Amino acid sequence: MAGSLQLLCGVQAIPKDYDVEYLVVAGGGVGAGGYNGGGGGGGAGGFRTGTGYTLEPYTTYTITVGAGGSGNGGNSVFDTITSIGGGGAIVSSDGASGGSGAGAGCANDTSYINYGGSGTSGQGNAGGSAIWDTIYYWNGGGGGGAGAAGGNASNNSGPAGNGGNGLASSITGTSTYYAGGGGGSGTGPNATYASTTGGLGGGGGGGIFSSSPGATNTGGGGGAYTNNGGSGVVILRMLTANYSGNTTGSPTVTTDGSYTVVKFTSSGTYTA
Repeated sequence: MAGSLQLLCGVQAIPKDYDVEYLVVAGGGVGAGGYNGGGGGGGAGGFRTGTGYTLEPYTTYTITVGAGGSGNGGNSVFDTITSIGGGGAIVSSDGASGGSGAGAGCANDTSYINYGGSGTSGQGNAGGSAIWDTIYYWNGGGGGGAGAAGGNASNNSGPAGNGGNGLASSITGTSTYYAGGGGGSGTGPNATYASTTGGLGGGGGGGIFSSSPGATNTGGGGGAYTNNGGSGVVILRMLTANYSGNTTGSPTVTTDGSYTVVKFTSSGTYTA
């Protein structure tokens, strides 16, 4: 087993480095209100994944799982890999930047358009813009997701912007979406216009009558009006022959064929 010394013909074998696959998703940002109900959706947490990350035996690697935001989401970290927390929507303002940017909330009668926050390159996308039109409807922008930008609010009475979709990963052995943006809220002329959908990957739906937070351990942005983002997640995948079994933080450990999958839903460590 990796991390132990074995006698081979009287000679101690030297443990070898081995590679892991990783998925690091940060916490999503908050969805917030806006002038007359036109609120912005929260941006999804940053999404980073890769293969061939080399671990050294007897070395302890720190894992941080970002919290879902009541503002911006928290960063998630695996050793040198950092995913940036999702941007939080700001009441009646442009959206904050983050892993993915938050959607904009409507300001007031003198500000027709506000703009979504920007995403981080390689981690997520921008949030959508908000608009107040000339017949007195206010509609917020959707939060950006790892796979797509947040939706812009439409003119001519709505609707508000939907959250941007996240990205799918099969690191656990099952294809699962993470890091969807939160939906904006609006005051369009009917109930259909007044509610939005969150992006695939845990984004919360928006609306002034019914809305939802980002889903736990997906990095989803919170839906407007007003909901926290979902917490992040860190997942490692490695050959079972290499898995040391040395962890803290109570991760969930499963197998997929000849691989072991270690899923951290709270902070901890893995010692190779």
